[in-house]
Amino acid sequence: MAEYVGRGLHGQIVETVGTRIVQGRLRVGETLDIASLIDELGISQTVLREAVKVLTAKGLVDARQKRGTFVRPRENWNLLDADVIRWQLVADAPELVLRDLAEVRLVIEPAAARLAAERRTEEDLAAMEEALVRMGESSGDAGAAAEADLAWHRALLRATHNELLQRMDVFIGPGLAERDRLVHAAEADDPVPAHEPVLRAVRDADPAAAEQAMRALLARADADLARTAGLSRARTTPGADNDRTGPGSGHDTEPEDRKAP
Repeated sequence: MAEYVGRGLHGQIVETVGTRIVQGRLRVGETLDIASLIDELGISQTVLREAVKVLTAKGLVDARQKRGTFVRPRENWNLLDADVIRWQLVADAPELVLRDLAEVRLVIEPAAARLAAERRTEEDLAAMEEALVRMGESSGDAGAAAEADLAWHRALLRATHNELLQRMDVFIGPGLAERDRLVHAAEADDPVPAHEPVLRAVRDADPAAAEQAMRALLARADADLARTAGLSRARTTPGADNDRTGPGSGHDTEPEDRKAP
């Protein structure tokens, strides 16, 4: 069973069953064999029942009288849940999730940078500066570089002083962490120069410059990912998201416009 650090046995069961569902090892409509899971995982019925409650809240399973607990279709999943995002990133086509998250970031973060330039405090600036220093000092350590990068983007979101924007890190975080893991592990270019113009514009209280600098940073991030992991955000067909298929979708094949490049 995959280890789920920091969440104990209950969290490990959520991790194991959730990963199987997202990877398609437990198919849409399939009823969970409770007795077999209890025997396989060496747990009590109470522990499994609590894990199923969590998976139900995430939209992955449902329970019906006389039918038992079964896997729900992908359209019912809470795709903004951090665990669901992370499980998709270890599934068969993580590039699709990374591509979608890159587009979400392009919508959110330039606007967040503009607001941060208008509202930031000295404490906000200090947090961004500290994260940038850590980013520069973590050369050669992919894990530390990814943590520093995530800390910087979280500090930027906090600097908007908009509670809803601050919560965007719940789903931006997992995707950013995985993107950074791929990019930094491949020894991409130093990320500090791309972040500095954003910080400078935020410090100078220049909203337009902050937004423009953030767009440039995201373009650089996209290029790094395309170069190191062979991915691209480009889609060939507008509205192709409506045709998304894959593990848990209930479809056997994926349309050409949604296949990974």
